[in-house]
Amino acid sequence: MSALLLLGAWAAVGLAPAAAATPTPVPGPQASAGLLAAMQRDLGLTKSQAEARLTAEKTATAVEGKARRAAGTSFGGSWFDAGSGKLTVAVTNGKHADAVRATGASVRLVTHSAQRLESAKKKIDKLSAPAGVSSWHVDPRANRVVVNVIASERGDNDVEDFVARARRAGPVQVEEATEAPETYAAGTVGGDPYYTGNVRCSIGFSVYGGFVTAGHCGRPGAAVRGWDGSAIGAFQGSSFPDNDYAWVSVGNGWWTVPVVLGWGTVSDRLVRGSAEAPVGASICRSGSTSHWHCGSVLAKNETVNYSQGAVHQMTKTSVCAEPGDSGGSFISGDQAQGVTSGGWGNCSGGGETWYQPINEILGRYGLTLHTA
Repeated sequence: MSALLLLGAWAAVGLAPAAAATPTPVPGPQASAGLLAAMQRDLGLTKSQAEARLTAEKTATAVEGKARRAAGTSFGGSWFDAGSGKLTVAVTNGKHADAVRATGASVRLVTHSAQRLESAKKKIDKLSAPAGVSSWHVDPRANRVVVNVIASERGDNDVEDFVARARRAGPVQVEEATEAPETYAAGTVGGDPYYTGNVRCSIGFSVYGGFVTAGHCGRPGAAVRGWDGSAIGAFQGSSFPDNDYAWVSVGNGWWTVPVVLGWGTVSDRLVRGSAEAPVGASICRSGSTSHWHCGSVLAKNETVNYSQGAVHQMTKTSVCAEPGDSGGSFISGDQAQGVTSGGWGNCSGGGETWYQPINEILGRYGLTLHTA
């Protein structure tokens, strides 16, 4: 996840494979030495492994839509397999396997379709979750709806009641989480953008007319100041909880550029689009507190149960974050992914972080991503 910040006077905001096709690698801009170094540090890869993974992930992203259409109603979800370097697609009907393989994806036969699992999750979304339940999402690899419960609250009566009701909604698997999720806003700290009231958050991605960020950072009409204390603009739209997104207008001599800061760890990243990376893909972020870190996409469309209320359609990652990183941008290669919402842990001991997908924000407010 990578946070676009203000600097100077600009706003930066299965089945055994039969005759499986070998997808043609999708070319892309050469990765910087800094990005490769960050992936080596955070994902435990060698330089050549990081380069190969970036190429494979770009190819998997390009294949995903074709493979989903080939699977039709038997589609059970998809994910990037770092071991094989290919996209894996789950199907409930083996008759679709060859068509899926022809797109270059691997195939796994499963019991439940993605539609069935999403239907179960929607039913669970309507339940009132106690504090001991941290989140829930459809896991295509498990072919279940995974409900995450705080380990120390596992025996709580309200938690057990929620799990029982969730099981009645459909196929559910319960897993334990270490800590409860929290948002990553912070009190004012000098020298870091941006500020609203006494809260510091991070700018997400530039859009024409402003930038997108997290909804919990400010309400509509709230004034926004930059790293130097000067006025940038104001929140034009904001939603939290239920969603966690917002957009801020930019004026007063500030302007937008399609850049995500690398904080000296990597070169500043140009933003060229918003193609959605699959589950399993590597992803990086740069926040105003903890700067640049990388990890992997763990789950999509997860409902996160913050103390302020549940937030839906979030993407979970293994990237760490800390207070003040809220609103910052997640990026995969040169493709915008979303804005930082919250998580648990920190960048010393590790943790997990969720982001609100960028394309949903753009669609909600009718915004256009500023790209290079």
